[in-house]
Amino acid sequence: MKIAVFPGSFDPITTGHVDLVRRALPLFDKIIIAVGVNSTKKYLFPLEQRLAWLRVVFDSYPTVGVDQFQNLTAHYCQRIGARYLLRGLRNASDFDYEKTISQLNHIVGGGIETVFLIAQPEFSHISSTIVREIIVGGADATPFIPSEIKIELQ
Repeated sequence: MKIAVFPGSFDPITTGHVDLVRRALPLFDKIIIAVGVNSTKKYLFPLEQRLAWLRVVFDSYPTVGVDQFQNLTAHYCQRIGARYLLRGLRNASDFDYEKTISQLNHIVGGGIETVFLIAQPEFSHISSTIVREIIVGGADATPFIPSEIKIELQ
């Protein structure tokens, strides 16, 4: 079974994240969207809220699961039997960063492969960081987040 993990903080989930998962569905038997928990990081939204949003957004996708993990992504993948990581690339700086992480994950994770999908042009400017800034600044973030969670953010 080809299991991929799509790790992230998803603080909040964006339309770019959703597009990436939808495009990756034909490539894997199962995709686990895994929210990484870092006790030293400050989040805008609590973990339970982020997990709930992910479950709502992907409720109609039977091959998509939602989970959480702590510590190294590669170790989480080993624990659940995933041999692939799914990552999106928006630009060259994403590539430089993700390339290094994928090489480290390959070593630490016993050969885990990272599959990169290039962001579609209409999503390449969207990041959770930017969406958080829009929300904190009091502007309308609904164009950048899945419709299933728009009401909860307003």
